[in-house]
Amino acid sequence: MEAKEIKRVACVGAGVIGYSWALYYSLKKLEVYVYDLTEEKLELAKKRIHDSLLNLMKNDVVDENEISLIEGRIHYTTSIEEAVKEVQFITESGPESYEVKQKMAEEMERYTASDTIIASSTSGLLVSEIAKNAIHPERFIGAHPYNPPHLIPLVELTKGDKTSDEVLECAKAFYQLIDKEPVVLQKEALGFICNRIQMAVYREVCNLVMKGVCSIEDADKAVTYGPGLRWAIMGPSLVFELGGGEGHIDGLMKHLNPSISLWLHDMADFKDFPEEFPEVARKGVEEALKNRPREIGNDDASLAEYRDKMLISLLKLHKKL
Repeated sequence: MEAKEIKRVACVGAGVIGYSWALYYSLKKLEVYVYDLTEEKLELAKKRIHDSLLNLMKNDVVDENEISLIEGRIHYTTSIEEAVKEVQFITESGPESYEVKQKMAEEMERYTASDTIIASSTSGLLVSEIAKNAIHPERFIGAHPYNPPHLIPLVELTKGDKTSDEVLECAKAFYQLIDKEPVVLQKEALGFICNRIQMAVYREVCNLVMKGVCSIEDADKAVTYGPGLRWAIMGPSLVFELGGGEGHIDGLMKHLNPSISLWLHDMADFKDFPEEFPEVARKGVEEALKNRPREIGNDDASLAEYRDKMLISLLKLHKKL
């Protein structure tokens, strides 16, 4: 199968990630079949999709006339057979559990053509383990999005030990055709690429807060108004390339190495977050929200609205919307 032949897709699991994938696929004019266990879960997915479309309209991404067309391309069902039997590509967004995903894989394979690609949105489980009981493990891949998938372009692709190169290349080409930015792991890694980088940064946030160096609020500000601004434009290696001037990235690393070594030896290397940190983080977030005006988010709802507005602005600059 070639990527251009993929016209119908299924989203198996309609939660926070699944509904967002469904919306994105429909925005790209694909026919989408959404499956979940109950009508209640499907109704919630419909509401989330509609609310997200209203937000996209508010930010001049779609117009009012397009909304009904976008929603009309999405079909909902509690029958997994109905959802997957005639699609060329499946995005699975079930619970983060090997047992659950293996059972879902068994059910999906029962009703699909042997060359239908099955992509798991797992946040960090191994594809080899998800597909270990599959009849056709060669067509399983990991395709980890960043939330919300209908806005953030990144998709991290990984193979299982039996995934074919042809399937991976087809999936990569498919995502590129629908304006995603797929990156390919050269081998399986728990947490993929970005979750590992994100947790490494957040481990140091925890370390600084627990040592009394700074507050949760100031750690967030330091990232937002420092490296976060640069990372929204280019990755850390390209940032360091510019920082090195005529010496380039290698010159920068060599020049700063004595200082960097001091920092690294003083930084956290723990393997488990301190037991008390979740409560410390919650209190820190609550305090930070009190100091924010509503227009930039001072509760979960307004924070999400502000996040999406800023993401849309950035994506327009990147020519992704």
